Amino acid sequence: MKIQKMIYSAGKTGFYFDDQKAIKQGAGHDGFNYVGEAVTPGFTSIRQAGESISVQIQLEDGEWAFGDCAAVQYSGAGGRDPLFLAADYIPLIESEVIPHFIGKELHSFKELAAELEAIRVNGKALHTAIRYGVSQALLDAVAKAHKELITETVAREYNCSISKKPIPIFTQSGDNRYENTEKMIIKEAQVLPHALINNVEEKLGHKGEILLDYVKWLSHRIREMRRDENYQPVLHIDCYGTIGMVFGDDNYTAMADYMATLEEAAKPFHLRIEGPMDAGGREAQIRCLAGLRKELDARQIHVEIVADEWCNTWEDIKLFADEKAGHMIQIKTPDLGGVNNTIEAVLYCKKVGIGAYQGGTCNETDRSAQVCTDIALATQPDQILAKPGMGVDEGYMIVNNEMQRVLARLAAK
Repeated sequence: MKIQKMIYSAGKTGFYFDDQKAIKQGAGHDGFNYVGEAVTPGFTSIRQAGESISVQIQLEDGEWAFGDCAAVQYSGAGGRDPLFLAADYIPLIESEVIPHFIGKELHSFKELAAELEAIRVNGKALHTAIRYGVSQALLDAVAKAHKELITETVAREYNCSISKKPIPIFTQSGDNRYENTEKMIIKEAQVLPHALINNVEEKLGHKGEILLDYVKWLSHRIREMRRDENYQPVLHIDCYGTIGMVFGDDNYTAMADYMATLEEAAKPFHLRIEGPMDAGGREAQIRCLAGLRKELDARQIHVEIVADEWCNTWEDIKLFADEKAGHMIQIKTPDLGGVNNTIEAVLYCKKVGIGAYQGGTCNETDRSAQVCTDIALATQPDQILAKPGMGVDEGYMIVNNEMQRVLARLAAK
């Protein structure tokens, strides 16, 4: 079976592009919008609509496969590829991607993904968002050519076992960390609430007291609202480096002392802390996360730490995993480019014995979330992100329902 035709269309994502540099420089709020001038190249305003490109592939038998190109909320920041605007990148899809793949045999996703990764324009790889979306479409096309589900294609080509049960879903609250948490409890989300603890003054506290009070509330509210005592979600809180800002990035004793108080406040629920510190660079971050993990483990403080900052690419993930820089690593799917890299990253983390969190961004689409869910059922990470959006309901619905559909179809075979 060959690729007969490829078409594209511009679209919107489930959230927004935000100019991270302008926000860090103190941009103010005006309702949901930000006020001030954009700083990062490509931005015309600090917050603007997230954009995507749908890429569709027609097979010789008339079947259609598709994927969505999308980038993270803070597109263009922190060494990432430039701001991903559809009008800027459609010409590249027209000139470089479509001519390359028309007429290609759909024997192997691995081979097609390697070809996609190898395309160079002026010596550079294609934008991560293009590789992300086109690889989704190629994976879907190969699955359709073989008359199988995407999950089955991944399991077959990467020699992994398909899960017979749902993968735990991690829902994120944004700043609405009380009301959105209650939504998560009602829906019985398995991992919650993210909480967006990205500010010391208003969200962590200068002694960590604000977050401690929130964790106490969280534990109490789950026990108060749950309808079944068997509902035992994992508490996963993203701290964006703020704990290190208060206690010192490499002051492992003080940070572990604080995490012991959080562990007690979280009981009877298990606690994960993402991004406890931001050490300012990859090597320093690896050293600090490994040091904190060692301290926590030695003292039998059962709080898992999750690597995020400075762990963006497939190469970064391998380094963090090899050095045991944390107990779990977030695999930010759009930042890795092709979904083949997401597959490899999850399987590598499992191989070396570190937790795999298949994450991503609120700024994706329903389609990218569905394909990521299909992949996760084959690779079996410890948890996957509910996406897109920050409103809880939509992202959780998309990921949960896709997973249930695939599991039902597999069971029916």
